[in-house]
Parts: sequence; C-alpha cells; structure tokens
Amino acid sequence: MSEAATRSATTSPDLLTSLDPLLREWLPRQRWFAGKGRPVTGFALVAATELLPVTVTAPLGLYHLLVRAHQPALQGPGDCYQLLIGVREALPPRLAPALIGHVDRGPLTGRTVYDALYDARPADVLLEAMRTRARIGALRFDREPDPADGGGDKAGAGDAGGRIRAGLVARVVTAEQSNSSIVYGDTYILKLLRRVIPGVNPDLELPLALAREGCPRVPAPVAWIHADAPEAGGGAEDSAEGYVLGVLQPFVRGASDGWELALRELAKGEDFSEEARALGRATAEVHLALARALPTVTLGHAQLRPLVDGMTERLEAAVQAVPALHPYAPGLRSAYEALADLAAEGQTWTAQRIHGDLHLGQCLRSPSGEWSLIDFEGEPSKPLAERRLPQPVARDIAGMLRSFDYAAHSLRPHHPGWAAVCRAAYCAGYSEASGRDPRTDPVLLRAYETDKAVYEVVYEARHRPDWLPVPMSAVRRLAAPG
Repeated sequence: MSEAATRSATTSPDLLTSLDPLLREWLPRQRWFAGKGRPVTGFALVAATELLPVTVTAPLGLYHLLVRAHQPALQGPGDCYQLLIGVREALPPRLAPALIGHVDRGPLTGRTVYDALYDARPADVLLEAMRTRARIGALRFDREPDPADGGGDKAGAGDAGGRIRAGLVARVVTAEQSNSSIVYGDTYILKLLRRVIPGVNPDLELPLALAREGCPRVPAPVAWIHADAPEAGGGAEDSAEGYVLGVLQPFVRGASDGWELALRELAKGEDFSEEARALGRATAEVHLALARALPTVTLGHAQLRPLVDGMTERLEAAVQAVPALHPYAPGLRSAYEALADLAAEGQTWTAQRIHGDLHLGQCLRSPSGEWSLIDFEGEPSKPLAERRLPQPVARDIAGMLRSFDYAAHSLRPHHPGWAAVCRAAYCAGYSEASGRDPRTDPVLLRAYETDKAVYEVVYEARHRPDWLPVPMSAVRRLAAPG
C-alpha cells in the first residue's frame, strides 16, 4: 500500500483572536448552527490546521478549525463546529455570499475571511487529500484501499475502493441542510458534518457496514475525513476516538429527492403507491443487511420499560410545552401503556441498528427507478451513544409513515386518502422484501408513530407554527380509542 502523504501543519495561537468577533456574528446565521436564539459569547479552539499557508505572496490561505461555541444558559462545554476558513486580500464577486468578514485584529489583520466551501480551490484541496490519503496535522484523510496499492480486495467493498479521480470540478450544494455538501463533477458528493461530536459516527459506520455486506441501497463510502482526539488538556468532553468530519460517497446522477418527488406527483394527481412500495422494499433490504452486519438484541419486559418510560416522559414534557396536546394526552399515553402491557405478558421484540431518522427527504430515486437511503447520522439532537443503540425497525417505519402524512398535508386541499394508500403500499413493499408486514405488530407501530407525532408537535409549535395542524391531525387519529 502506498504511504499516505503526511505533513505537519502549525497555526498561530492567536488565530482565534482574529476570527472571534466575526464568527460571533456569522455563526448564528448559519442554517446548521444548533444554538439558535442565544448569542455566542466566545469560542474555545479544539483544533486548528493550516491547509494552505497564508503568506505575503500567496493569494489564498485555508484553515481547518474545530471550535466550541460558548453560549449563556447552555449546559456543558458548548457545541463543537467544523469550519473551513478561506483567507484572501479581497473577495471576488462570485464569493460574496460566502463572506464572513474583514479582519481588524490578530495575525490575519487586513485580510478577508470567508466560508471556503464556496471556493473551488479549497474544495480541490480536500479531494486531493482524500485521494492521497493525506495526514495533515490532526487531520486524517482516509479511503478504502485500492487493490493496485497492495491493499487486497476488501470483502463486499465493491466500488467503494479504488482510486479517486483527480481534477473534478467542485460545486457547493446551496440547498439548506443541517450539514454542508460539495459535489465533484457529478461523480462524488462530500458531506461535511458541521456540528461534530467525538466518537464513532453512524453516518460513516453504517454505510461502511452496508457496503461490506454488499447492500446496494446505500451509496458506499469512498473516503472520509477524521480528526484525531485533542492532546491532554482538550477537556473531558473530547473522546480518545476523535471526530468524524466528512464522508465522500458516489453522487447519484439525476436522482430525485423522495420528498420533492412525492410532492410533484401529488400536485399532478399521480399515483405514488408503486414508488412507496419500492421504497418499502428498499427499506427492508437495508434493515436486513444491517441485521446481518451488526449485532441484534432481544427486547423483553426489562428492556421495554425504559423505552416506554422515555416515550411517556417526552409526552408529559410536550403537553407542558404545547397546551393543545392536553385533551389528547390520555389517548396518546394509552399507546405506550398498551406496549408495556404486551411486554409484561411476555412478548419480545428484536432490536438492531437502524437508520434512525428516516423520512422521504432521506431517500433518493435514481433515473432507473432504484431507491437509495442516505444520511445515517440519526437525530442530531440526540447523544451519539443513544443514536448507536439497537432499536426496533418499527421506529424507521413509523418515521416514513409520518412523512407520507406530511406530504399529503403540504398541499391544499389536503389528501389524506393519498397518504393512506402510500402507507399501505410502503408496508406491503416492506413485507415483500423482509417477510414481515409491520402492520402485524400494530401496538409497537402505534407507539412509535405516537412518539414521532408528539415530537413533531413540539417542533412545529416552536419553529413552524403554520405546520402544527399536520402533526395535530395525526395526534387526533392516534389518540382515538380502538
């Protein structure tokens, strides 16, 4: 195997001094910033790596930063964010949307700094580092070995291994998302995690496991970016496992986002049941592959009790936050109690690794009609350890059923019949591939649908009040007796 390119990368200890006042203003405006509604009062530098040196003659500098944002009334050390900071004397007009600000203090005084993902040259630096498996300071750029390098043929890795093409034109994906993405020549897409957490990230862990299992329903990781754990003194919150920072995967040319596709078909009055059935089959294939690749566990009464208690606690908190839920609380609670009763009677369930945040927007349909599942990060608001726990597949299924409901209510007039047909077709497709229809375990499915709808009510009440009627309609249905 060829040796990875390795070089040290030092930065000025006063770098954050230059950036601090600008980042305080810029960071809270970003779609992926998790601490909305609270000002940033300061930063702590976790790691800084100079990818392109800033010199008198160089027109462009590039820093990779991991910074913790301090905010008032926020428990813990603060969220850690991945930033790629470009440095220029002045920005050309094409980079105006990426502007962070003009520096008036510290080692970058007199320079202009900006979000470097919008610039092709810094994006090229990242691809080349992955292609050469570089080590730059604390950053490690890795990929599946190329058999030509002597790395052997990794079982099941398929097209995930091999050489990465160089010289591909890069473009940033400008659609709003909770992370950032760069497309390289319609060949690869690099997902860069913005809010990063130390430890094993399922967004890399699960697609790698699925690729090695030979599952074609998930784009296989081609390469990934990792940051070593900070040296002693970085704080107890920093894990010895370091941080997963980004994953490069094949770009599905001409693919349709499942949510946008469903809305288009619904607006045209077209039947979506065959797509829903195919999506159910794809979901089942992913679940089966995950069950083969990673351990499964059996959930009995002792294991179900904490799960049900968690659902009940979330309901009680939601009722306090959104009073409109109060009349439905007894009916919703009964969904959880029915599950606890079955467990007390001796019924058991299998838990395994799942997607964790499945909905139409996490699915892509290729021009050939094949469905893929993407974004295995799970719910970013939940702790990493919780996202990696085995869970019943009903949780993923419930998320998709709720997504059909959202699509049906997104257009006026509403189309509840459309949602019902899609839900049935999805479950039928799942049964065709797995041999088990989710509807044959209605108590478990209702409990997870209820838990999801309660979460949606709180989210919409806080962030999108106009959408609150969508989950409330589900609450009324799920709370009804029988």
